[in-house]
Amino acid sequence: MSDLQKQIDQERQEARQACDINGANSPECAAAWDAVEELQAEVSHKKQEPEKTPFQQYCDDNPDADECRLYED
Repeated sequence: MSDLQKQIDQERQEARQACDINGANSPECAAAWDAVEELQAEVSHKKQEPEKTPFQQYCDDNPDADECRLYED
C-alpha cells in the first residue's frame, strides 16, 4: 500500500502544478485530478477485498497440488 500512497502523493503534486500552470478550469488540471481519484479508488477497492488465507495463496501458487484439487461428485 505504501507504493500506492507514494504514487498518490506524487500525482497530487503533479495535479497542483498542472492547475497552477494551466488554470483551475483547464482540461489538464481536470485530467490530473482524475488520475489522483483513480488511484484513491484503487486503494479503496483493495481495502474491500478479503485477504487470502495462506492456503488460498498456496493453491494459487501450486494449482496442481493434491490439496488444491477440486473434485466433482
